Amino acid sequence: MKKILPALVLLSALAVLVAPLVISAQVEMAEISKCTLTHDFSAWTKVKCPASGDCLFTDTTYDCPTCCLLNTLYTVTDWIFAALIAIAGIFIIWGGVLIVMSGGAPEKVTAGRQNIVWAIIAILVALLAKAIPAIVKAMLKLG
Repeated sequence: MKKILPALVLLSALAVLVAPLVISAQVEMAEISKCTLTHDFSAWTKVKCPASGDCLFTDTTYDCPTCCLLNTLYTVTDWIFAALIAIAGIFIIWGGVLIVMSGGAPEKVTAGRQNIVWAIIAILVALLAKAIPAIVKAMLKLG
């Protein structure tokens, strides 16, 4: 009984992990032929992108694969920026609460200061996330 139970747990975990792969292998993927742009790249000189809306990959006027990749990069970095700023705000508030409620205990004051330092680091990483599209744009010489 001692050897059967771990084997059953392992097999059931394996079945749970493998089942989605088996099911997804049965579905035929549709061909991606367009993307919807949410950022405006129309002012860029090297890449021709529509101002917004659908960008069809068969369109000969616009560089849609590049526009869609840049749009995705901007969207992901916007989400990372928003999440890190929200987390940093929570850490700053929590660090301030720890310092105010410490009652003079040095370890609680240190913990509050560490929370605030980590929040500042999160803000710096968020600013770096906002700079990544500009760095990519400069490296590819797109604008």
